[in-house]
Amino acid sequence: MSKEVAIGVLSRETGVKVPTIRYYESVGLMPQPSRTEANRRHYGPEAVNRLRFIRHARELGFEVDAIRQLLDLSDQPERSCKAADAIARRHLSEIKSRITRLRALEREVQRMLAECACGRISDCRVIDVLSHHEHCLHHGK
Repeated sequence: MSKEVAIGVLSRETGVKVPTIRYYESVGLMPQPSRTEANRRHYGPEAVNRLRFIRHARELGFEVDAIRQLLDLSDQPERSCKAADAIARRHLSEIKSRITRLRALEREVQRMLAECACGRISDCRVIDVLSHHEHCLHHGK
């Protein structure tokens, strides 16, 4: 992309939906684009790279604030990458924590299903556990 393009073209070039591009502009991840006389947004080549960066960061699960920080850092190529590394390490820690919680949930649902006799609802272990949190293995944790 060598010239300025409309938001629809930018969307197709990057795989990011138009409403999402507008959202990224509203939260400051994307700069406000130039406008035509008809008040239509127009984007330069740098918008494609920035939007691809944002999309990839979102695919990896980074939150908007972390992406904003990473974008700010990427605008300063001579800086040490320690800050970017710290952001990625925090994110990895959050991922590991979520995985731990998901594994506990998996074990609980497997137990619930294993204890279900598949008879009547009045005897259903799934319904019983969901109705009485104290029956969960991880209750109070």
